[in-house]
Amino acid sequence: MTEPGTLYGLGVGPGDPELITLKALRLLRACPVVAYPAPEDGASLARKIAAPHLPGGQTEIVIRMPLDAGRFPIDAVYDDAARAVAGHLAAGRDVAALCEGDPFFYGSFMYLFGRLAADHRVEVVPGVSSLLACPAALGAPLAARDDTLIVLPATLAEATLERRLDGIDAAAIIKVGRHLEKVRRVLDRLGLGKSARYIEHATMAEQRIAPLAEAGHRAPYFSMILVHSRGDAWR
Repeated sequence: MTEPGTLYGLGVGPGDPELITLKALRLLRACPVVAYPAPEDGASLARKIAAPHLPGGQTEIVIRMPLDAGRFPIDAVYDDAARAVAGHLAAGRDVAALCEGDPFFYGSFMYLFGRLAADHRVEVVPGVSSLLACPAALGAPLAARDDTLIVLPATLAEATLERRLDGIDAAAIIKVGRHLEKVRRVLDRLGLGKSARYIEHATMAEQRIAPLAEAGHRAPYFSMILVHSRGDAWR
């Protein structure tokens, strides 16, 4: 009887291929099957990050779907992907599922995990998340001493953002995209705009850092705003 394979959820980091962990690198090179999310058209960022480390000859499962927040995730797409992965696991083949950043920090891998973990061996390998990469690139520690850090998606309603940001010690605002102007309005009303730091595509070749006031009117999905009530966490 064939020993079933293991599904590995590999966090491949925020963009720089050198930020993949040694464990994820070992498993990535050893697994005969690699699965990864991709937009409906175009290349997969997760695969691009991992590409320098791929040994070649692996079977690839491309999970294509619209990645905009209003339509993601699509259950039928992940249902199909889970069936494809399960087929390889049943045949004894290990599968490496790639995820930008960390699999369990807003990571797409969780949608495969939710469908497969009850019936198959699954191991999650944490990765360097954008929450860690962005402050490192900005030279802006997130929090210190007794600070409380809050992580907020910019997709929240403006009133909700303002309510949750009011009185914060430190905040990381993710998924900025087309919500940049909304976030800027909220931070300015709360007196936090001048201390906010903006970054997009952290650790990638196209990384860009700017004062929030100069960030433009629209940001890419892979962008973040960091703000601390003291300006700098060490003060």
